[in-house]
Amino acid sequence: MVDQCDMCYTMNMKTRNALERIYTIDQKIASGRYPNSKELAEIFEVKVLTISRDIKFMIENLSAPIRYDALHRGYYYSEKTFRLPGAFASAQEMQAIGIAKNLLSIYKDTPIYDAARQLLQSITAPISDKEQPNWFENRIVVPPIASAPVVNTVWNTITEGLRKNRNITFFYLNAWDDEYQFRRVRPYQLLFDSGVWFLYGYSEERSDVRVFSLFRMKTVRLTDKAFVLPADFSYLAQVDGSYFGVFRGGKKERYRIKFYEDSIVWVKERRWAADQKITDTRDGAVISFTSSQHDKVLRWVLSGGCKVKPLEPKRLVKDWRWHINEMKAMLLPAGSR
Repeated sequence: MVDQCDMCYTMNMKTRNALERIYTIDQKIASGRYPNSKELAEIFEVKVLTISRDIKFMIENLSAPIRYDALHRGYYYSEKTFRLPGAFASAQEMQAIGIAKNLLSIYKDTPIYDAARQLLQSITAPISDKEQPNWFENRIVVPPIASAPVVNTVWNTITEGLRKNRNITFFYLNAWDDEYQFRRVRPYQLLFDSGVWFLYGYSEERSDVRVFSLFRMKTVRLTDKAFVLPADFSYLAQVDGSYFGVFRGGKKERYRIKFYEDSIVWVKERRWAADQKITDTRDGAVISFTSSQHDKVLRWVLSGGCKVKPLEPKRLVKDWRWHINEMKAMLLPAGSR
């Protein structure tokens, strides 16, 4: 027969006070100081019986290997490395972490995916919605996107270079090259954009920072040569307020682009740059902002088709028109170009 008090205790386990006690008891036991129920009760100003129920809950519901040592007159973990999951928390917090597991799908082709998913699974395991367990698994999802897989050895070598501030070498295929080229790079950061991982670092061949796609690397090696990480190493500082993904351009320019019809709603629903301004006109809307990511902005404009027209700078208008003329030429019969 279930003890009525134990049942009430279990029903109230998700309250903040109970969770704080569970966390602290875990910390005290893991410290190796053999706390007992009386000492713990004094810390929380509760009855010894309440602590006893906390211990019982941890053993039965959280699989905590708690034992009592008569010699030291206190509790200890029979598995010295055991700790409660760090995010053992409220139902709402558990739900947020569960949803995060689904968001991990954007990293599915990378070595970190399985480890991260297993970690989140272990965190959410202690508490679940018993009436509708993991209901969000098929209700809050991230649609698949085109992605570039990353080889484990490439990932591990680069992250080791990041951790130890050591140069790496590899052969790299640029989009405009036919053959792989040798590179020596000081790895600064790993960047993720639209399904592709990039390395941002200082290229010794170019004496400047560059961005490299991990998918187009091969024979990646970690060297013994260490480097000092500069204070201004961050990629985010380089693009400074321009939200068009991974691309390192040149100088900042002022952009003005006009949107028409249904594309107006599309451009207004997102923030494309920190300093963007959108002005409604009689027949559309004009967005203005500064950015150093010219090629990314051009691709963004072209993706809008006939619903988007660049106004400034002149370089953007010129490149846009060149692409339009090339597309027109593709419509001509074969051999007439």
